[in-house]
Formats: sequence, structure tokens, C-alpha cells
Amino acid sequence: MKKILAIATNSFRENIRDRILYNLLVFALLMIILNIALVQLSTGEWERITIDVGLSSVSIFGSLMAIFLGISLVSKEIEKRTIYTLLSKPVSRTSFLLGKYFGLVFTILFNMAIMVVVYVAILYYLRGHFTWAQGQAIILIFISLMIVVAIALFFSTFSTATLSAIFTLSIFVIGHLTQDIKTFGQQSRKPLYKYFGQFIYYAFPNLSNYSWIDSATYAQAMATRTFLAVILVGLLTAGLILALASLILERRDFV
Repeated sequence: MKKILAIATNSFRENIRDRILYNLLVFALLMIILNIALVQLSTGEWERITIDVGLSSVSIFGSLMAIFLGISLVSKEIEKRTIYTLLSKPVSRTSFLLGKYFGLVFTILFNMAIMVVVYVAILYYLRGHFTWAQGQAIILIFISLMIVVAIALFFSTFSTATLSAIFTLSIFVIGHLTQDIKTFGQQSRKPLYKYFGQFIYYAFPNLSNYSWIDSATYAQAMATRTFLAVILVGLLTAGLILALASLILERRDFV
């Protein structure tokens, strides 16, 4: 555990120094702050606009951070050959993988906290209200980002950064459309489309389950039992993907 924590701490420091992270964070904060201008131009329902734009900004830019930092977690170490030095020490490949994962998760959590603080400050500045539904939406956004990081890390264990980005973005898009694809397949008269829709639905993580922004704009909180169940499924999904990534990394030959 100490080794994982040490790797996670070092990974966190490296990620914080990454220029991409600062660029994305600045754009995210600007997007949230510009929400004030949008509200001033709107004729009504300004609070819903504030909530929608604010939470959407946190989700979109958090996802970009997870993808573009996650794809280089392992591939960067391999390209720079620093992984050989790390693995020559009494550190298992699984510990190395988990350390990298939690380092990026902590980085995203840290940046999400900054964005959420700015969002809440703007919300109260405009005399809005922060509800438990918004809190649920933020927590579920973080859970979805944990899954996205795991996906990016999975592809980075056996592919280049470019291909990892393509694969991760593809899974990210499909993950938000799994329910629609399944519904389309069920409505189709061709059995092939039906089976294909079911395959996509069950084979890929359903990231749309972790999107509660629309309901949060209307202050509609998810039932506690359902909310906890969604979180548990999300953590299990991330854990399963990490297990597959660990299996690949353990069997990979770096010689």
C-alpha cells in the first residue's frame, strides 16, 4: 500500500505540472464564469441555465482531463524508458498501475474541487441555490471520470498515446449512447441489429447512467438506494477495467 501511495503521490505531482491540465482548467473556469454573461442575456430561468452550464462544464472538461492525461500514464513511461527503472525495484506492475491510476484520480478530484467551488460561488452570487440533486450530479460526474481514467489507462498499457486517445474517445462516445443503441436495435425488424444493440449495451460501460445534470436543473434528487447502487456499479466497473489492464501489463514483455 505504501508503494502504491508513493507512486500515486509522484504521479499527482507530475500531472499537476502538466501544461495540458492548466489549459483545460483555465478553459473550464472561463466557461463557468462566462455563464454570468449568459444569465444576463437570458429572459428567464436563469438558475437552470447556470446549473446546466456549470455542471456541463465540469463534466466536459473533467472528461477531457481524464482522457488526455490518462492515455499517457503508462505509454509515456514506456517511451521515456523510465518504466524499466521503476520495475527494476521491488514494485509489482499492478502496484505501479494502481499508483498511476490513483494519482490521476486525485488530480482530477483536485481540479474538480476548484471548478465546483467557482461554480457554487457563481451560483450564490446570482442568488441561486445549491441542492442535493446538484451534489449527486457532481458525485456521479466524478464516478464517471474514474471509469474514463480506467479506460484510458487500459488502452495505454498496450497501445501508443495516439491510438489510446482514439480508442478511449470512441468508448467514451459509445458509452453515452449505449441505451439509445439498444433501443434502436429493439425497434429494428432485423435480428442482427437487435443482437448488435444488446451486445453494445452489455459489453460497454453505460456512462449515461452517471449523468444527472438534466434532473439536477429541476432539483430532482435520485433516491438514496438508487444513488448508492449507481455509485457501487461505477466503482465495480472501474475496478474490472483496472483488473484487465493489470492482467495485460503483467504479461507484457518490455524487452
